This record gives sequence, C-alpha cells and structure tokens, in this order.
Amino acid sequence: MNVIIILAIVALAIMVLVSLVRGLVSFIQMTEEDLKSPGVGRSHQMQNKMMFARVKYQAMAIAAVAVLMLVNR
Repeated sequence: MNVIIILAIVALAIMVLVSLVRGLVSFIQMTEEDLKSPGVGRSHQMQNKMMFARVKYQAMAIAAVAVLMLVNR
C-alpha cells in the first residue's frame, strides 16, 4: 500500500513540475500584443489554465502525503 501511495506522490510531483514549466513557457512566449490587448489573450488563458492545474496537483499531492501519514500511523 505504501509503495502505491509513494508512486502516486512522485507522479503528482512530476505533474506539478510539468504544469509549472508549461505555465512559464507560456509566460515567456507572451508578446507585446498580448500585453496591450484589452481582453484576455490566448497566452493569459494558458497561464491561468496551467496555474490552476499546478494548484490542483499540489493539493492532490498534499492529500496523498496525508493519507500516507495516516496509513503509517
């Protein structure tokens, strides 16, 4: 059981890292046109999507750590 939870934590940590990198890449690719546009551009949408994904995966990883701690109690 512990091995499965630990593997889930590792997978979630990797997913956090991937979403962080994708958000940073989207930020780097932002153009001056994106900054000056009055609405929400494609780059902003991608950044928001990746930030939400990162927070979601971090919460899942914290929950998995809590479960691991409860199982090993």
